[in-house]
Formats: sequence, structure tokens, C-alpha cells
Amino acid sequence: MHEVFEISERYIEPGDANDLLYEPVANGLTYRRTRRYEFEIEGDARELERFARSTLFDEVSQQWHQGKNAALEGSVFGLDYGMKPGALDLEKEAIIAHYREIKNPGFELKNLEIRQRIYAFGESPGDNLSDRFVRDICNGAIHNWKVI
Repeated sequence: MHEVFEISERYIEPGDANDLLYEPVANGLTYRRTRRYEFEIEGDARELERFARSTLFDEVSQQWHQGKNAALEGSVFGLDYGMKPGALDLEKEAIIAHYREIKNPGFELKNLEIRQRIYAFGESPGDNLSDRFVRDICNGAIHNWKVI
């Protein structure tokens, strides 16, 4: 079973997209960043959700979204990126280590992918804007990515 949880910060306002880019863009483009946790499991999906909520989520300062659909609407595009298999991912290792410490988690963890998603909002100043975000944010040696 494949399950996706996306977590966004509740109280952080959209940031200036120029903070992410080497060369500024016009039109007041903003962005918001989320984290997506893509689990592959066998077992009880409710136990997985309980584990994810208790391990990854702060209900006071964050918003929870479950499912493959985008958590934030109205973006010009989204950039979804994460570590390549084999690259050092300390957050993933910590989550897996925590999972292994639980005596009976109620599910078997087969795979976990952690992705960052950047949603860009505003008027796009050009057709290749997403290419600039990929170029300035992603490192081909350690990241894989897709534009959504």
C-alpha cells in the first residue's frame, strides 16, 4: 500500500521566490515549502497514519494533508525534489530507526521517500521559470526532481 502525507507550516507566510534563485524574477512571485512523506507499507494504514502523525507532525504549528493531490492550491507550478537513492538522508534514517524501535507498529515499512515541494504563486514572468528553480535549487549529484 502506498500512502502520502504532506505537511505545511501553518503560520509561515509565503516567502519571496527571489530568496531561492540566483537571479531575481519580477512580478512578485512567492513560494511556500512543504514536506511530503511517501510510505510504502504492508499492514494497517491507520497504524501508519498514527505513526506518521506522532513522529512527523505538530498539530499546533502545522497543517496535515493526506493523499497524492497537492496540499496547496493556486500555484503556478510546483517543484518536487528529494534525495537520490543511496545519498545520505539523515531525516529518513532517523524515521526508520524510530520505526525499528517500536515493538509492534502494526505495519511493515517497505520504503520511505521524503520530498520537499516548493509551490510558486503569482504571475509567471516566462515559460522557463520552473527550469530556473530546478537549476538553482536542485543538485544533480544528490537530488531527483519533477516539476508539477
